[in-house]
Amino acid sequence: MYLRLLAFVLFCQFTFAQQTLTGTVYAEKIPLGGAAVIIKGTNQGTITDASGIFSLSFSKIKNPKVMISYLGYKTFIQKIKQTDKDLGNIHLFPNDELEEVVVSGTLKPVSKLKSAVPVEVYSKRFFQSNPTPSIFEGLEIVNGIRPQLNCNVCNTGDIHINGQEGSYTMIIIDGLPIVSGLSTVYGLSGIPQSLIERVEIVKGPASTLYGSEAIGGVINLITKIPENAAKLTFDSFVSGWGELTTDLGYKYKLGKEAKGLLGINYVNYANPIDKNEDGFTDLTLQDRISVFNKIDVGKRFSLASRFVYEDRWGGETNWNKSFRGGNEVYGESIYTSRVELFGQYTINDAASFQISFNDHNQNSVYGTTHFKADQTIGFGQFIWNKKITKHDLLFGAAFRYSYYDDNTTATFNDLLGINQVEKTSLPGIFIQDEIKLSQQQTMLVGLRYDYNSLHGSILTPRLNYKVSNKDLSSTLRLSVGSGYRVAQVFTEDHAALTGAREVIFVNDLDPEQSWNANLNYVYKLYLSQGHILEFDASLFRTNFSNKIIPDYDTNPNQIIYDNLEGKAINQGASINFNGVFLNGLRINLGLTYIDAFIQSEGTKSRPYLTERFQGVWRVEQKFREANLSIDLTGTLTGPLKLPLLGELDPRDQFSPTFSIINLQLTKVWQNRYELYGGVKNLLNFTPAKNSIARAFDPFDNGVDFDPIGNVQSTDENPYALSFDPSYVYASNQGIRLFLGFRWNMN
Repeated sequence: MYLRLLAFVLFCQFTFAQQTLTGTVYAEKIPLGGAAVIIKGTNQGTITDASGIFSLSFSKIKNPKVMISYLGYKTFIQKIKQTDKDLGNIHLFPNDELEEVVVSGTLKPVSKLKSAVPVEVYSKRFFQSNPTPSIFEGLEIVNGIRPQLNCNVCNTGDIHINGQEGSYTMIIIDGLPIVSGLSTVYGLSGIPQSLIERVEIVKGPASTLYGSEAIGGVINLITKIPENAAKLTFDSFVSGWGELTTDLGYKYKLGKEAKGLLGINYVNYANPIDKNEDGFTDLTLQDRISVFNKIDVGKRFSLASRFVYEDRWGGETNWNKSFRGGNEVYGESIYTSRVELFGQYTINDAASFQISFNDHNQNSVYGTTHFKADQTIGFGQFIWNKKITKHDLLFGAAFRYSYYDDNTTATFNDLLGINQVEKTSLPGIFIQDEIKLSQQQTMLVGLRYDYNSLHGSILTPRLNYKVSNKDLSSTLRLSVGSGYRVAQVFTEDHAALTGAREVIFVNDLDPEQSWNANLNYVYKLYLSQGHILEFDASLFRTNFSNKIIPDYDTNPNQIIYDNLEGKAINQGASINFNGVFLNGLRINLGLTYIDAFIQSEGTKSRPYLTERFQGVWRVEQKFREANLSIDLTGTLTGPLKLPLLGELDPRDQFSPTFSIINLQLTKVWQNRYELYGGVKNLLNFTPAKNSIARAFDPFDNGVDFDPIGNVQSTDENPYALSFDPSYVYASNQGIRLFLGFRWNMN
């Protein structure tokens, strides 16, 4: 009797000490199954069913809060009152990289929103909306970034940031300098999109952290982590021109702790096409293979390697390898062999050591001009991070060794009459202090000292300041910094090798230096319906000293290189709009205005191949019930100043404003299979058919020269032209279809 009464009392106490909550969780208007629902600070929780419904009974505690989370979405937290029983419909907002961790701005992991340095982040899905054979072409849909072709024949290129030449853009992989010098010409096209987990972009000088070549900005290609990769992946697509791109990925284990990722990328295009009827291939033929392997041992050690071999050629459509280097049929043939090794060892939570090594071998001919070059770069860097009250200190010591040899005047000593290999040592130290002024204000100061074995001491300071409101929806960043670059003309400027122009060096080239200021404002708006809007605006200005300007105008048959005696300014503004909506719509819009000019000896001129404005857009619409998505991507490029061959040259001085628009449709089955296809270059834009001067006479057999090398106007050559393929601003590929298939096995 007493036992029954005691049990009844305990049951009543337990029952009345419990509270039950119900509700339905949605994500983008679709019920979300498998979302975690817990009482914050306890182990009491449940998960939503397939209909997004949950029911959670929990013991009463003081000031309870319910927390609902799901990967990829912002966590929902709400205080619970004693009277609450049904929370109704709960919408989770897409995270949209809200807490994205970035490393490129400060060399250490930090929340993107809390970073004092503005860093743009682009996921692999962003680039899948416009599939391309390499990351070089894929970057064209990023605002302020423009892949620039530099040759009509062999389709070499570089990447411009805010209108600055590609030699000012530093390309790093996993934070390490891999693509530089010789590889800036052909190494970019050998990086497949399949290896990339995300891309981080810092616009403006970053020489304080990365040294030379980071004047215009840094593009950090972050590779996949083996632990997060699928067991087996396959991705392949083909275009209507016959271009084939195939990627294979395989994840494997080595022992208990080591995990590896093997990736193979193959690109082939072997179909000479001449739609503009100038006698030359419209697109360079390529046969390229890239093998990538990355091994992670626990969380302390990571080592990656990559081998790239490419055989590419462009030229007259009847060219074959028997004509290589001869003067019968014109062709530009490039064999590239490249080995890369890069890794990191984490000593402890405060210290790490990084290494990279790359060896680049190039054997090429441009008509009858032979260019052979070898470049080896070794790099090591030690980083130590220490927090002291409000100061977050970062110390670093780096050493870079470069070996470069070629068969041009770049390494030939005219006085001694012998070839001299260029060997450069570049030790450097840097310090950075990130100061927490308050909860909403952060200031970062940094200084780097490098000693170049050829040019001596170089100092590069930086200052960054960030202020935001309490919920981080509004952030203002100011960046001021210095940059420098040691130029390597033959490895960076393809125009120095191709065509009939002679290369002239007036003096020994001194390092270029710059000062940059950037003001960035970001505003995020979270609407009650679950939509997210983001506005990102920037003002930028860069002042150059000792800028190296290729002079195409003084003598039409020469390219004259010298340090500028005057000033060069690059300034402008950019704005981005990003919108994520619950109906599956995502919009990315960007516009950049650029005012670049050179002022010397009382004259003001506009640099070559720098656009006044550039626009990009990406519109994605997902139909989740049908597992279908549509992507519309595009670019708009304003007029570019182009190099002419003299006053009589009939070609236009400026390119027209042009737009490249792409459309893609993707169908997904079982979250494993994807079939995608669409149309590239919907407007069918191609450059003028006379872009290559005297394409019918590539060896200048019908050209008359005066005693000092100037082309003479004749009845057969009234415009005084010589063969020149450096007049280029866009690809000759017009409208074309593409079709691809992806598959992954987890």
